Parts: sequence; structure tokens; C-alpha cells
Amino acid sequence: MADITISWDSAYNRGDWTMSGPVLTTGNDLQTAILISIFTERMAQPDDVIPDGTNDPRGWWADDEVPIGSRMWLLKRAKQTTQTLQRAYDYLAEALQWLIDDGVVGRFDINVQWVRAGMLGASITAYKPSGTQLTTGQYTWAWAGIN
Repeated sequence: MADITISWDSAYNRGDWTMSGPVLTTGNDLQTAILISIFTERMAQPDDVIPDGTNDPRGWWADDEVPIGSRMWLLKRAKQTTQTLQRAYDYLAEALQWLIDDGVVGRFDINVQWVRAGMLGASITAYKPSGTQLTTGQYTWAWAGIN
């Protein structure tokens, strides 16, 4: 059985279920898995600094050996620097690693950049274990960082 398709709406910087008439569309499982992996908030690690000053580690309380989501939310108030870009890259790679571990994807090419002031962009390309390209996605995050 296929997953419900989530499509990325770049105009509004959000994912949404795809409809075909009155019915939810299924398929595009890899793209949906990537969207869930990078845009769901993974629980913060004990040494992470929570950007809003609370002690709320967010994430899903039932995470086990394979946590869901990314820690991109931890960068919400980070300065727009090359160090922040490196952390974004690391968080995205961490979020997608389960797809490699499960053998669904052979590798990812991840590129992050400051698209403009207040906007972080990422290009993520997935490859089969054989090396054949599977999919490419362009994603952006509106940044509340400190300039």
C-alpha cells in the first residue's frame, strides 16, 4: 500500500496532502518520506540549546532507536553564517540517514545556502544504491535568525 502523497508548496513554504478530486492521492513515497524527515521536529539532544529559551525538547515522545524528523528548528534564531549553514547541512543529513540505513536510498547530495536575507534554501537529491538519480527537491525555510 502506498503512502498519502505530500507535496511541497514553495509559494507558502509548506507541505500539504495532494488531492485527486475528493480523494487523497497516494504514491511518491520517497518524496513524502523526505518531507516528513526534514520538516518534522526531531527531539533535541540533551546538549542542544533550545532557541526560545524554554526547556521544551519538542519532537515525538515515542521516538525510539530511529528518531523522526530533523533538528532544523534549533536554528530558528541562529545567525546567518557559514557555521549555521554547516549545522543545517548536518541536521538534514541526520534526518535523512534512516533512508540510507534502510536501503531505500544509496546516498543524498545536500546543498544548503542563504537564498536571500531571512531565507535558507536546500537542494536535496536522492540516488538509488546503484547510483541512479531518484528525485531532487528544492526547499526553503523562512528565517527568524539574528542578522
